Amino acid sequence: MKIKAPISAAIAISFGLIVLAGYFIDLPLLAVLQKVLLQWAVALAAVAMLVGVLNLLSVHWRKASSGEKGSLYSVLLVVAMIITLAVAGWLGPTADWSLWLFKYIQVPVETSLMAILAVVLAYAGIRLLRKRLNVFSVIFLATGLLMLLGAAPLFGVDIPGLHGPFGVRALIAQIPAVAGARGILLGVALGTIATGLRVLMGVDRPYRG
Repeated sequence: MKIKAPISAAIAISFGLIVLAGYFIDLPLLAVLQKVLLQWAVALAAVAMLVGVLNLLSVHWRKASSGEKGSLYSVLLVVAMIITLAVAGWLGPTADWSLWLFKYIQVPVETSLMAILAVVLAYAGIRLLRKRLNVFSVIFLATGLLMLLGAAPLFGVDIPGLHGPFGVRALIAQIPAVAGARGILLGVALGTIATGLRVLMGVDRPYRG
C-alpha cells in the first residue's frame, strides 16, 4: 500500500514514539526530548485555539454585517467577545472586572444551559416513555424526576427521604451516576489510546492534506 505524505507520517510516528517512550524509559536525553515535544504540542494547541477564535469572529462578523436572519445574535457574540478580550487582555484574567464578567455573565449563561438541558432530558424521557414503554425507560424517567425534585422541591414541598446526605437523591448522585461517569471516562480513555496507537502505526493519518 502506497503511503501518501510519507515524510509527515514518519515525523508524526517518530515524535509520538519519543513521547511515549519517555514515560517508560528513564533516559535524560529522552526526557528532555519529551519535554520539548510536549511544549511544542501545547504551543500548537494554543495557536489552533486562537485560529479557531479568529475564524469564529470572522464568520459572525460577516453574518452581522450582511444583516441576514439571526444577525442580532452574531452582533451580541462579536461585541461580547471583543469586550471580554479587551478586559482580560488589558487588566489580566484575575482582575476584578475579568472575574466580574465570569461571575455575572459566564456562570449564569452556563447555569441556564444546564437548566435547559435538564428540561430537555425530562421531555425526552416522557417521549421515550410514550414510544417505547419498558423497564429501562421507566427507570430513566423516574430517576430524572427524582433528581429534579431533589434539586428544586415542587412548591416548597419537602419529600421525606429524598434530601439529605443519605437521601435517595444523594445515593443516586454518588453511586450509579458516578459509576456511569467513570464508565464513560474509561471508554473515552480507551478510545483515545486506540486512536493514538492507530496514528503511531500509520493506520490513521489525520495530518495529511
